[in-house]
Amino acid sequence: MARKAGPRSALAARATLAGPVRVENLQSGRPDDRESFLEPFPAGPVNEGQGPLVKGTLTGQSVLVLGASGYLGQHICTAFAAAGARVVRVARGARPGAAVTHDAANGHDGANGHHGASSTVRLDIAAADLAELTRLCADAEAQVVVNAVGAVWEATADQMTELNARLVERLTDVVAALPRRPRLIQLGSAHEYGPAGPDDLIDEDWPPAPATAYGRTKLAGTRTVVGAVRRREVDGVVLRVSVTCGPGAPRGSLPGTVAAHLAAGQDVLRLAPLRAHRDLVDVRDVADAVVAAALVPAPALAEAGAVVNIARGETIPVRKLVDLMITCSGRSVRVQEEQPAQANRSDALWQRLDISRARRLLGWAPRRTLTDSVRDLLTATGVLVPDVPNGLDSGTAARLRDGQGRTAHE
Repeated sequence: MARKAGPRSALAARATLAGPVRVENLQSGRPDDRESFLEPFPAGPVNEGQGPLVKGTLTGQSVLVLGASGYLGQHICTAFAAAGARVVRVARGARPGAAVTHDAANGHDGANGHHGASSTVRLDIAAADLAELTRLCADAEAQVVVNAVGAVWEATADQMTELNARLVERLTDVVAALPRRPRLIQLGSAHEYGPAGPDDLIDEDWPPAPATAYGRTKLAGTRTVVGAVRRREVDGVVLRVSVTCGPGAPRGSLPGTVAAHLAAGQDVLRLAPLRAHRDLVDVRDVADAVVAAALVPAPALAEAGAVVNIARGETIPVRKLVDLMITCSGRSVRVQEEQPAQANRSDALWQRLDISRARRLLGWAPRRTLTDSVRDLLTATGVLVPDVPNGLDSGTAARLRDGQGRTAHE
């Protein structure tokens, strides 16, 4: 049974309870880099003695979103604002320290308690120390803290370690030490899981065995939060998010790459071999899941293990995704599949997540179709999208459009 640690002893407690993983060893991928928290959580309320943080509604609640200018962060801010929360958006700025500006477009001042107001804090979150993070949370009077910060595939291993692992440690320690602890929602990744086959359905207890530096550093962040929840230091949850698609997808992602190519009007699209099958979820559905996670009682999250998969629960060949995007664009494009000179992404061919816990615990389910995601992504990228019947696969849609949107693979 893990002992209960005081909030200010979080680092010391983690050293003895967090298991064999160390930040310095995140790039090793050794077989002993395994979960150390796959055991029953201690009985009793996680946020003992502090009462509910969010009482069934987000109206007027203060929500602090780190990484607010990023792909996920922007949609998360929009979803919380739509739910009536006072959103404090934290994004990088050129100046040291934090400067607060209020969003006049919505007619409210983020500091005056009006529902749906928002404000922006400019802060280099990667360089923020414990004192700056503490001041940030305290000034915002945050009742929910969402960490949407992360370094992805284009980053170096050191950058991934700093943002995906060490920042999460600092943030967790800060949240644990606050007089009134906010709900901490950490965005994890499906890349934390180990390999799976075409018939496998990956639930939250699937053994983690990430094959990339990105997956290993994201797993380290997950372990930090889940360990703190188990020790009752924080009220928190990790949402393990599958591959996302939708408006604003970054250029480094497959959907973002294809969308940018179609917007540029080029006839040849060069991609890495399209062999994988992925569980694709709309980024706006992910944002809805984050909002839902803010409303679940802390004991329920802890009893569920503090980790929840967010996905569609279905796989699709990534080649079909590319074909659908080309079909929706109405263009004829030749796709050349070429082996990249240096691969830095997961080469896992199959992944399908079990989302039954999200349905049961969060009351959440994905609402947008893949066609919705693709159409809105292309439109946001500047591609003029002809009318495509919603929900049709790429072959049927192409036939209905009398041959428009042809794809030739080489």
